[in-house]
Amino acid sequence: MQSAQLAVPVSERDHTIGSATAPVTLVEYGDYECPHCGRAFPLLEGIRRYMGDKLRFVYRHFPLAEAHPHARNAAEAAEAADAQGRFWEMHRTLFENQGALENEDLLVYLGQIGCDVPKAAAELAKGVYTKRVREDFRGGVKSGVNGTPTFFINGSRYDGNWSDANEFIAVLTEAASHPTVGAR
Repeated sequence: MQSAQLAVPVSERDHTIGSATAPVTLVEYGDYECPHCGRAFPLLEGIRRYMGDKLRFVYRHFPLAEAHPHARNAAEAAEAADAQGRFWEMHRTLFENQGALENEDLLVYLGQIGCDVPKAAAELAKGVYTKRVREDFRGGVKSGVNGTPTFFINGSRYDGNWSDANEFIAVLTEAASHPTVGAR
């Protein structure tokens, strides 16, 4: 059975770390309030360090708002940070503080990472980033995402065990050796 394919190609609008010419592109659809995404975060940090220039990592928002009432606002706060060149700092901060994602907390984090808080607060109040987060979510739905985290390796959904770092690294290393081959 063929695994689901990434319906929205990676582009310059995405949040990426790593070279566009890396042999492996790993896309995560995630939710800042999801405990599974929280467990995946340090694992992914280690994988990124291990893989080095062989991996490009892409993060897309998939807030499961019914289960995680703070996820959408956290994603929009990450976008507000991105508008000020601080997406990855906010990304890390949100995952490191999953238990405190009230609106007041988000503003504190924006300040801690060096953002202009009044500017970000005004943008968040106006819903400036709502459309961007919704676009990521809709792209995930089109790609067959129905939970978080969901990973795509070189465009194919990875349905294996992401929580086993050795297994995940083996699959990513294999993909780096054969970049045109999809994930298992």
